Amino acid sequence: MNKKIWLITGSSRGIGRAIAIQSAEAGATIALHFNQDNKTAKATLNLLSGDDHRIFQANLQNPDALEKLVKDVIDQLGRIDVLVNNAGIYATNEMLKMDYPTWQKYWNETVAINLTGPAFLCFLVAKHMKKLGGGKIINISSRGAYRGEPNAPAYGASKSGLNALTQSLAQALARDNILVYGIAPGFVETDMTTGLLKGAEGEAIRNQSPLGRTAKPEEIADAVLYLASGKTEYMTGAILDINGASYLR
Repeated sequence: MNKKIWLITGSSRGIGRAIAIQSAEAGATIALHFNQDNKTAKATLNLLSGDDHRIFQANLQNPDALEKLVKDVIDQLGRIDVLVNNAGIYATNEMLKMDYPTWQKYWNETVAINLTGPAFLCFLVAKHMKKLGGGKIINISSRGAYRGEPNAPAYGASKSGLNALTQSLAQALARDNILVYGIAPGFVETDMTTGLLKGAEGEAIRNQSPLGRTAKPEEIADAVLYLASGKTEYMTGAILDINGASYLR
């Protein structure tokens, strides 16, 4: 990890923050991405070990902003060795109670952030990594890609697409020493899920796993660091399930 440059999307909070903290502790230099909350991004930056980490803002729904993000990271930090597509949104809905314009907006926004944005970043960063002689891309997916998400169908569909993208790119890019992986977590305890876990549904959610709990962000970060290490070349294309046996496939 020492002196490798990591671009981590959605890294100002939650899973992304844990990944940023642990990769920085391992010696990486972090391009910390956020979309709206600059204050939280700055707070995360202050938690990172080492020097020369930078904050970058970009709207993942804007293709031009993504191109600028990659260019700015390369201009300021020199290169990108590891891309972690972590940013995503989860919105529930009752499909048959929505009107058509609302459904379109819900669908387009979810797919843009969870799938199209990561696909565009993979394209841009892979072009750069080929010039470097290789690199690693790690996409954060979800168990919802496999088990279905009846209350969030766009989320499930977008994460399923992200898994297919991961495996397709693993085959397409291996010849250029660009290794591509996925991680499919179950429920993770973050600041965004605290309210739900403390509410009426909390116990049922924890009991989905025989361990009787949800994952901690650091457990997802541990897996990311493992995949980004030099020990996982032959795992390219793998999607790791980290869901406490709450969903087995």
